[in-house]
Amino acid sequence: MSKFFKEFREFALHGNVINLAVGVIIGVAFQGVISSLTDNIISPIIGIFAKQNFDYLQLDVLGVSLKYGAFITSVINFLIMAFVVFLIVRTMNRVTAIGQKAPEPTKPDTKLCAYCLSEINAGATRCPACTSEL
Repeated sequence: MSKFFKEFREFALHGNVINLAVGVIIGVAFQGVISSLTDNIISPIIGIFAKQNFDYLQLDVLGVSLKYGAFITSVINFLIMAFVVFLIVRTMNRVTAIGQKAPEPTKPDTKLCAYCLSEINAGATRCPACTSEL
């Protein structure tokens, strides 16, 4: 049982898990800002064209209200959040790539014989299949 708790502690205190937890907390806080932007600015602007508050657009079918305006607002929230996360990840990838060198291109281990087209070692000077000089 102590081995189990030791493994759990190593997992929970691993740097990536802590970074993930901080990211989730910041993401939840940021979601509140995005929801406010959508609910208080974007939806009313769209509502100007719909002649009512966009969140309250609904369709009544067989006594059931389908609130498609609220759903579309949620989709807009998601798209804004996804776009912002994309921009953050893209920026972080570019920042981390600044100090890294491009990987050296590797030489192929094999090549084709010009005469018999068999695959041979790249350093070979004679083809083992047809014995021609390369």
